Parts: sequence; C-alpha cells; structure tokens
Amino acid sequence: MGDMMHREIDEELPGTERMPVLFIGHGSPLNIILNNSYTDSLVRLGKSLPKPRAILVVSAHWLTNGTYVTCNEKPRLIYDFYGFPRELYGVKYSSPGSPDIARLTCATVRKVQVKCSNDWGLDHASWAVLKHMYPKADIPVFEMSLDYSFNEWHPKMIQHHYDLASELGELRKKGVLIIGSGNIVHNLGMLDFRNIDAKPFDWAVEFDEKVKYNLLSGNHRDLIDYRNMGRTAHFAVPTLEHYLPMIYALALQKKDDHLEFVHEGFQYGSVSMRSFRIG
Repeated sequence: MGDMMHREIDEELPGTERMPVLFIGHGSPLNIILNNSYTDSLVRLGKSLPKPRAILVVSAHWLTNGTYVTCNEKPRLIYDFYGFPRELYGVKYSSPGSPDIARLTCATVRKVQVKCSNDWGLDHASWAVLKHMYPKADIPVFEMSLDYSFNEWHPKMIQHHYDLASELGELRKKGVLIIGSGNIVHNLGMLDFRNIDAKPFDWAVEFDEKVKYNLLSGNHRDLIDYRNMGRTAHFAVPTLEHYLPMIYALALQKKDDHLEFVHEGFQYGSVSMRSFRIG
C-alpha cells in the first residue's frame, strides 16, 4: 500500500484516547463453554474497557512464513482443535472483520512487509477469548500471524517480534484494542488432561513467578532473553508460539503505561493462565 492510501485511511479514522493492550492466556478450548474464575475475569475485563473501534489479535495459532493480517469482511470461524465435546463445534461467533484497519496495519509497519490474507479467519486464540469479553460479537476483529520462519535457532527471533510489535503503537490511538493471545507457560506434553484444576508443577510456578517479577519491574530484556531464566524455561516454553504474543504486548508498553494482572492461575498443571492489561 502506498503512502497516499495510508493517509486516506488514516484520515478517515479520528484519533481516540490511547487504548489499552492485553495479553490473555487462552488455554484450553474448553474454556469457551466453561464458567470458572478465568472466564469470569474475561467478562469483567470486557466490561471495564473502553469500547474499541476494532480488535487486533496476535494469535499463537496462526504461524506463517512472513507476517500477515486477515483482511476478510466476514472472517470465518476456525475450529482448530480436535477430540473435544461436540458442543464446542456448535459455538458461533460472527464478528465482522476490519479490512480497512487491517490494511492500515500493513502500511503502519515499516520493519517488515505485512501482507493481507483472505485465507485465514478467527482461530480459537481469538474467539475463545472474545466470546466471553464481547459476547455480542459486534466489534470488528482481525488477526495478525506470527512469522515462524524466524525459527528457534535464529539469534534475533524474539527481538525481531518485539521490534515489529513496537510499530503497532499508532493503532492504539485509532481505537484499536491489541490483544496478544497465547500462554506464558505452555507444555502440552506434561498436561494432566483429566484434571483442569491439577496442582501446577513446581517448575511451572517458578517460571511463571519469574515472568511476573520481570513484568512488574518492566524488565523487558530478561523476558526477551527468557532462556537465561534457568532450566525452568526449558520446560515452561518448549516451543515459542504461545510465548511470543506476550512479547507483542510488552513491546507496546509506554513509560506511563501501568501493568496490572487480570487473572493468575494454572490449568492442567502445565498451562499458566496469567493475563494482564497494559494502560
């Protein structure tokens, strides 16, 4: 998109008060149909926020070669999970897309080329959360993918995502609520599938507490270099895709943005549901 089109869309969108940024631990798809302390916290959070013009979700479940945003006018719902109760596959969430703001996002980011996609829709990293926050599905939603071509062996991988995310800050002043949706601790190999309230592993608690400390102290560097937090990091973050959405939220924190936790806890012993609000 050229600068002229960027200006045209930008001028059509009046400025707003700077919107908050969220990181939400989305956990199991079962949370879509459950009522628990976690889902209650999402309901309260949705009611506490200024109404967004649109919502951008950075999804742990959309991994691509390059960075994309969904530009669909009517994004399809993606049931990207298997073996769950039939009830889950009947849940609907018919929010509109936001193609104009998605294209504005493409123009806003200069570090890399962000491209439009009409192939993806809303996966459960988005709608499993928004179903509780905004049950009327009346707010336009679009997703951003995670460029996974910068793989775990690339020394600048997490820094690359942090730098990219920092360019999204202008969207906050256009009424866009940006949500990183993943999990700080996410080890599927050690889940206790039979018990959602299973006692969390010691390593999971230890890593989650270290992250909490660094979040409260504003220590982004140690969160980017999370492997330096010790052996617990190996178990807590066996793969990066659920950790990276938190990095996007952090990169958007301004010096005067207060960070507060909207939920703390674990599910299945090895998934941290820690969620926070910035601003």
